[in-house]
Amino acid sequence: MEKEKKILIAGISGTVLLGVIIFACILIIGGKKDKDEAPEAEYAAGEDAGSAENEGTSAGAETKADDKKAGAKDTGASKTDDKEADTKSADKKDAAKESGGLSAEITETGSWGESPVSRQMAVKIINGSSSDADGWKISINTGDCTLDSGWNGNFEVKNGTLTVTNVDYNSLIPAGGNMEFGMILTGVTGDLSYTIEAGGMSASGKSETKPAENKSSSDKGTETADAAAPADTVKQVKGALPVPEPTTDDWLHTDGSAIYDSNGKRVWLTGVNWFGYNTGTNLFDGLWAADLHTSLNSIADHGFNLVRIPMSAELILEWKAGKTPDANYNHATNDYLTEMNSLEIFDHVIGQFRANGLKVMIDIHSAQTDASGHMTNLWYTEKISAAQYREALSWMAARYKDDDTIIAFDLKNEPHGKPSEGDKAAIWNDSTKPNNWKHEAELAAEAVLKENPNVLIMVEGTEIYPTDIKTNGDYSSKDDKDYYFNWWGGNLRGVADYPVDLGKYQDKLVYSPHDYGPTVYEQPWFKGDYTYDSLMKDCWHDNWLYIVEEDKAPLLIGEWGGFMRDPNLKWMTYMRELIGNYHLNHTFWCFNANSGDTGGLVKDDFTTWDTEKYNFVKEVLWQENGKFVGLDHKIPLGSAGNGICLDDAKGLK
Repeated sequence: MEKEKKILIAGISGTVLLGVIIFACILIIGGKKDKDEAPEAEYAAGEDAGSAENEGTSAGAETKADDKKAGAKDTGASKTDDKEADTKSADKKDAAKESGGLSAEITETGSWGESPVSRQMAVKIINGSSSDADGWKISINTGDCTLDSGWNGNFEVKNGTLTVTNVDYNSLIPAGGNMEFGMILTGVTGDLSYTIEAGGMSASGKSETKPAENKSSSDKGTETADAAAPADTVKQVKGALPVPEPTTDDWLHTDGSAIYDSNGKRVWLTGVNWFGYNTGTNLFDGLWAADLHTSLNSIADHGFNLVRIPMSAELILEWKAGKTPDANYNHATNDYLTEMNSLEIFDHVIGQFRANGLKVMIDIHSAQTDASGHMTNLWYTEKISAAQYREALSWMAARYKDDDTIIAFDLKNEPHGKPSEGDKAAIWNDSTKPNNWKHEAELAAEAVLKENPNVLIMVEGTEIYPTDIKTNGDYSSKDDKDYYFNWWGGNLRGVADYPVDLGKYQDKLVYSPHDYGPTVYEQPWFKGDYTYDSLMKDCWHDNWLYIVEEDKAPLLIGEWGGFMRDPNLKWMTYMRELIGNYHLNHTFWCFNANSGDTGGLVKDDFTTWDTEKYNFVKEVLWQENGKFVGLDHKIPLGSAGNGICLDDAKGLK
């Protein structure tokens, strides 16, 4: 990765000193100053464009942003900060003015592999003019390369040219400001000359980007013979907390609508989602910018006692087969990971969760590895069968059966589908049809519990349920009027007629709906001046809250969250009130900054917390006497001194 050039001047004559200063100025004018900084993430497909002049800043790594809910698609991450505007040299500003007020800096922030080499690049478009520039396009001569991923733009490689255009949230480059995006390219053969167009201005130039140090890791296409090795063989690495030995005394169980530990103490699961293992990053998103340990530790220190990890069944099956797809991250910031393959990194992650007193819930977010994989209705595809989906769950349960860091499995994220989709829509009844989610959930739970009978099983709902189960129990009607609709995974009306049966493991069952606000999708219950009571009547109670009120089983709201502005803030406030009133278990969506229709708990650097949003969520994190309560009996939650272990807590009443 790049290193800052530093000149040490000591004990030399005035003449030599002058020469050194002149030489340094030449380097600056030549545009060879390097500096690392991290952008945000989004993967998209784009059109043609134009580009400008160059010099280096910014770091990133592969990610694909998570799309969301009820047909509403994520549009990306967030705006990048203007942290380096004051680092441009006077010569660079003059060049920008001469070329119409625009300039560009291109930095290679990392590289790995051989023949071809994969290159991680960051691009900053600078508006040195006195006018805002709305709408931008940059074309870069990359040659016939492969675009592995990109963020903060729409990308297309065609005829040897990479074209990047703005996305909605970063269209405007203010006067005197800048905008950043990044990408990972493999097999670049072009000279990186470019053309920029923005706000009626244009500029062009040729990159003199210095190749970064090649940090090839063993993670590239690795096959490992010990994929089934115990997860407690975790190496201690730089910056990591000491990893305690795995334990088996923190398993949880249910009784009625509550969750208890092995000593009969009622607990409250109050967690957060952190995605990436489902998107193709094969690691948590955000590590193109942040240090893994810093981000992970901060989750525990901020009082979350559970992390829901969205994953793909495909990735797990590859691990099971001894293959370790690339884990994509900033190799400079997280250099301690470069000697590990992606499965070893996951084991390292589990060890660090354990050291922090954090527990984990595995969520099969999609069958296939794909940032938009959750848009697929069912748990199987043409590539991944239902049997293979269950095989993935079974392998994960067996691998970590002697480690109670992983305390729960969310069997499948958001099964859904509309009446018109027929057998391609998820249904809930007493049949054995392949698309019957209730039946499949029982089979999937059996696959998990056969290997580890101690974990909790989270079962989400569907999108639709018949208004008259007696006349339309087979879902034969294609008329929307014959169904109740809710958020994907949020319709658990079927539990009243056909509850999930886990046999002797019934005390491991937790139902897990998702609920969102109007900025994700304007559902009918958001029409007009809705209230807490109207949401209870029109959505919450009949879809899932009755399960708790009738003491059938506990609930865990697997996803809820959004932007801290109206109309979303109104709904979030009511949802928080509901969670607090009933002590509903929950995992907030999400830690990631790059969730386009909700935002995250952290900002673009995945290190700086959004204080306003965190303080909002903090009110429904489990606390006793001013301390956050963890779910490990012996290890306190976090290392900031503001968390306690379960043995030191009184428990919920």
